[in-house]
Amino acid sequence: MTTNATAVTTDDVAPRERAPLWREWIWKHFGGLESDLYGDTDFDGHMASVRAGPLILTKLEANRHRVVRTRDMARKSDEGYLKIVAPTRGRAGVEQMGRQTWVTPGTWTIYDTTGSYAVGNPERVEHLIVMVPKAQMIERGLRLDNLMARPVGGSSGIARVALTTMRSTFLELPNMSADAARGAGELITQLVHLSLLELAGQETQLTQREALKDRIRGYVALHLHNPALSADQIAHALNCSKRHLYNAYADEEETLASYIQRLRLEACIRELQQTAPARPITDIALSWGFNNLSHFSRVFREHTGKSPSEFRHTSLP
Repeated sequence: MTTNATAVTTDDVAPRERAPLWREWIWKHFGGLESDLYGDTDFDGHMASVRAGPLILTKLEANRHRVVRTRDMARKSDEGYLKIVAPTRGRAGVEQMGRQTWVTPGTWTIYDTTGSYAVGNPERVEHLIVMVPKAQMIERGLRLDNLMARPVGGSSGIARVALTTMRSTFLELPNMSADAARGAGELITQLVHLSLLELAGQETQLTQREALKDRIRGYVALHLHNPALSADQIAHALNCSKRHLYNAYADEEETLASYIQRLRLEACIRELQQTAPARPITDIALSWGFNNLSHFSRVFREHTGKSPSEFRHTSLP
């Protein structure tokens, strides 16, 4: 069996020591990476890591935090990786090369550790992070610059096969021999390569509407807490007309307003499912941009079939 698994948790240290210790772990494990906690003082986090040949797979669960790698930090790195983040809970916003993309459970994105980047996790998250040696992709003749910090997908096609394989490999690696683990790493590398090839083909066909939709989603993700978030505000921030905003969503099953409302409801649902600390329902609704509690209760019941309090009661153990 493989013996190169590692695990760390803040549960074993005093609360006041958790944040600085977590920063130290992040710095060491990911080869030079600054992190901050959005100004929070309470924190807990857990990381478990295994290897599949030269690939490193890490499951990370933690309170909200963000990480930054500057260009100087990247220069000092010993080895270059392409890093994949695939959330199973919460969301992650990746910035690199002037682009930003947000990924949620069921999707993944990839970025280059040899350049500067930032990853924001504005709520409690659980991610699978996979690090693939960059040289292995370059050897396959793939041009990477236009593929970094793009939403790769995961709901269908080869990107879904890659995501499923990464998840199952992480779970089964402790039961594999070294040779089997190395073979699993090679399989993941091939599936990631095929996913990026498919993404490269899609990128050549991107329309202005699809590019605008990507910008809209990024802006919405950053301002979801703001109750004033509206089509007018988004259009002004992105320097386009409201007509262009609505046209961007013409081929979607939901309108822009419905999209924003769904994201807010999903964020509230995730918080109501947490056992501790149990925030008041009113605080949760207001913090995610609902400024009318009657409206919140009505749309919550329409979405879940229960009132917020009933949902919390039936969700908690």
